[in-house]
Amino acid sequence: MVTDSINLLIHFHGAQNVVNYTVSHNPGWMAITVNLGSGSSVYASPFSEANTLDKLIQAASKASAKPIRGIYLSGWSAGYGAIRSILRNETKHRIKGIILLDGMHAGYVPNGTPLAAGGKIDPNDLSPFLDFAKSSIEGKTQFIFTHSAVFPGTFASTTECADYLIQALGLDLRPFLTEGPLGMQQLAKASKGNLRIMAFAGNSAPDHVDHLHAMYWFLPLLK
Repeated sequence: MVTDSINLLIHFHGAQNVVNYTVSHNPGWMAITVNLGSGSSVYASPFSEANTLDKLIQAASKASAKPIRGIYLSGWSAGYGAIRSILRNETKHRIKGIILLDGMHAGYVPNGTPLAAGGKIDPNDLSPFLDFAKSSIEGKTQFIFTHSAVFPGTFASTTECADYLIQALGLDLRPFLTEGPLGMQQLAKASKGNLRIMAFAGNSAPDHVDHLHAMYWFLPLLK
């Protein structure tokens, strides 16, 4: 497929070769991979400044032989920290779509107290994602969120964060048993408009990594 413009995917956290494979198998895309270390805070801090994202977009524009028509973000695991920061500053209006690959977490209130022990999810940690989900339901943006069944224990899991969004948005989580990419087993889904939440089996580290390696399969779900 030949296009006169191209989409830019900025991916946070994960092997660059996986991201390169993804765009090479999906015509019309170019990508930048950002790896800053371990933990969401190392991604959140630099992208709290709006000009950080602008500099990345400018660098991509200079490197591309074609004009960029849309800015999309993806994050695996801790990479969600950068995306949350971006959604909290004025650059959020430049983002057309987001893919979160088993990466959305939040703190518990009181700190470190899981839901089973009477804690609650800190709503401030998820409010940027909730707002973006609403805009995707309205058709203004696109949002794909995949999650495994891994539970970290001291902070909210991706499953708990997905459940929080589903409840806050008044959606139904429907059983949907099917084989996904790389042998992944999808268990359920919730969707409305351009929002898609996909629940997968697996509570081990390899199951978590599968979400990153399956990026090539999830990217085409963006319309």
